[in-house]
Parts: sequence; structure tokens; C-alpha cells
Amino acid sequence: MNKPYKKWEAVLVDLNPTKGSEIAKIRPCLIVSPNAANAALSTVIVIPFTSINKTYPTRLTTNHKGKPGSLAFDQIKAIDKSRIIKKDGELDKNQREAVNALLRVMFSEE
Repeated sequence: MNKPYKKWEAVLVDLNPTKGSEIAKIRPCLIVSPNAANAALSTVIVIPFTSINKTYPTRLTTNHKGKPGSLAFDQIKAIDKSRIIKKDGELDKNQREAVNALLRVMFSEE
């Protein structure tokens, strides 16, 4: 079944099993794939939230449901929608441009 997930939604995701240094466990993730793709595909592209703040250039400090942490852009991945446990909120509109800006940097030619 193809559930209607939307860009900017936070969803609780079971990222297990993993290999090596992949981010693991059940955790909130931010959907960043376009809504047209989300409606047509059985996968979504997500950025995991982490409660550990590191000063990596691939991390964006944020909070989820009042808990400080960061979005781990270095762990961005496509996941099957069957990994999603439930919807878990939405990214604050004030942070959306910061997410888009870091995505542009991550996927630029430099």
C-alpha cells in the first residue's frame, strides 16, 4: 500500500538492520523527497534525527518534539515505506530553508 507521506513530515522509522557505520535503531527521520515522488513510489528519502550534536558540516542543529539534536545529512537514505512506524510531527517552517540550503551544498558539484 502506498501511504501519502509528505515532504517535511517527521516519521518514526525502523532503520534496522544496518551495516557498518550506518545510523541504526528506531528513530525519527525527516522526509525530504518531493511530494510527487512520495505519491508515486513505495520509497521516500529521509534524513535521520540524532540526539548527539556534533559540529560536522553535514549536521544541522535542530530539535524534534522539544528534544535538542541534529539532522544527520551524512546519513541521508531512501527507505521503503514499510519501515515507517508512524507519522511523528512536521519540521518547523523556519528550518526548511536551512535544510534546503544544506541539501544544495551536499549535492553541488564542489
